[in-house]
This record gives sequence, C-alpha cells and structure tokens, in this order.
Amino acid sequence: MDSTVATERALDAAERLFYQRGVQAVGMDDIRTASGLSLKRLYQLFPAKERLVEAYLERRDVRWRQRLAEYVEQVDQHGHPERPAAAEDRVLAVFDWLGQWFAEPDFNGCAWINSYGELGATSEPIARQGRLHKAAFKDYLVELVERAGLPSSLGDHVFLLAEGAMVTAAITRSADPAAQAAQAARLLIAACGKG
Repeated sequence: MDSTVATERALDAAERLFYQRGVQAVGMDDIRTASGLSLKRLYQLFPAKERLVEAYLERRDVRWRQRLAEYVEQVDQHGHPERPAAAEDRVLAVFDWLGQWFAEPDFNGCAWINSYGELGATSEPIARQGRLHKAAFKDYLVELVERAGLPSSLGDHVFLLAEGAMVTAAITRSADPAAQAAQAARLLIAACGKG
C-alpha cells in the first residue's frame, strides 16, 4: 500500500476516534486497529501521536471550512422565498449550517476546542492548530460581513456568537444555540442599518 493511501487510512481512523472519544483516550494501538495498518507502518507515517493529532486537525480544518463555504455560497442561488438573497443572508447562513452540524448524531463539539482543552497547555503544535483554525474561521466571517457592506468589526461579534454556540451546543447536546446565535446576529445586523 502506498504512503498516500496508508496516510488517509490512518487519518480516517484518527479523525473518527479522536473526535468521538478524545485525543488522550485514544492510543496509537487503537488507531492501528481501526486503520488496519501495522503499528510499525503507523509510526513510519506519524513518528509521534502529537504529529498524528496535528495532521488530523489540519485535514479536518480544510474539510470543515470547505463544507461551510459551500453551504453559505448556496444562499446566492436560493435566497429566501419572500425576497431575493441579500448579502447579509450569507452571514446568517453560517448559523443555519452550524445548526445542521450541531444536529448531526455524531456531533461532539469543536474538534479544535476539544483538542486544545486536552493538549493545548502542553503541546504547541496542537495549540497552533487551534489558533490557525479559529483565525481562518474568523477571517471568513469578517469577509462575509464586509461583502454584506457591514462594518468589519461586526465580524468579530459574529465570530464570538458562532464560537459560543459551538461550545454551548456541545455541552447541552442541543442544536438550539445556533438559532439563538442567529437571532443575536440578526439584531446586530439590524443595529448596523441592514436587514
């Protein structure tokens, strides 16, 4: 088996197990069993568990942000039944997407917050992955806000609403925080003279 296929198998197993059970609860032997790779091969690909966690978070970041962006951009095509899509609808679509994610049966909160909570104080690579993901997510929200003709500082507030919704949804095991955060975002947009 070539390295690309083996790496994907290891990362698939790591993502499933780390996200479901937590990083510290999953050992390399668990990854070996779930991936079907030998322990020797697994360590050839990822010489340390920390590197495997870092790679899992890197790959998940790309996929997570891509899914979000694809959903948000559909707003331009569909809009709302009572009116054409408005630029601020993209901002609100973020919360619709979050609500769908929170309602998924395997939702276990934010992988970066979870990993940072477990290892961020002792692992700079894991802390860095959390910072990179959060910065990219915030930059995306600021871009959506600016495209809507709203003050870029509103992006900071929308980011905090989204992050708070993620944490609350994970703790309460409910998708409701997404709708609650969306309502707060609507109020902020209205206060800026839009919507």
